[in-house]
Amino acid sequence: MIELKTPCTSEDIEKLKCGDVVKISGVLYTGRDQAHKRMVAALKEGKELPFDVCGQAIYYVGPAPNKPGEIIGSAGPTTSYRMDVYTPELLDLGLKGMIGKGARNQEVIDSIIKNKAIYLGAIGGAAALISKSITKSEIIAYEDLGAEAIRKMEIKDMPLIVIIDTEGNNLYKQGQDQYLKTVIKEWNRNEKMKKLRYESDL
Repeated sequence: MIELKTPCTSEDIEKLKCGDVVKISGVLYTGRDQAHKRMVAALKEGKELPFDVCGQAIYYVGPAPNKPGEIIGSAGPTTSYRMDVYTPELLDLGLKGMIGKGARNQEVIDSIIKNKAIYLGAIGGAAALISKSITKSEIIAYEDLGAEAIRKMEIKDMPLIVIIDTEGNNLYKQGQDQYLKTVIKEWNRNEKMKKLRYESDL
């Protein structure tokens, strides 16, 4: 498993390839669509963002309320496409990593390539490990958004997988291609079997 520290540089990120399993330690910031909407609006108004995104990573999550003794409640990733419309502007400012689930649109993928950034996802069944990897969490902006407020989280060894790397290689696309290859292979095998049965009946 590859180790990655945040904040990170383009050089750190470029070493990672689609499908790599990594564990991240350092600082993450949380933000979902409402927080992203406010950040981009702030940029358009010439205002400062709640945190400097350069070299940082944003985790698309809206944690559940924590129980007594917990640092944070359930903190699995949310669907990423809702952030797509806002993401290129943040990548242009130096955002290096995004953590979520689901596919991204082509504009985001192009911006990932252009800005040498990376998109990561949770490993299947690792939601509990993700919550355990969060050692500290505090709201730093947009508290009125409740679960969608921006949090600064300190993390240790959060297990993730590289979905889209700096070259635009896409784990979802590779998975689709592999599925199609498997389907075609199976179809050809069935056709061959039909032909053999037909010939044996002659």
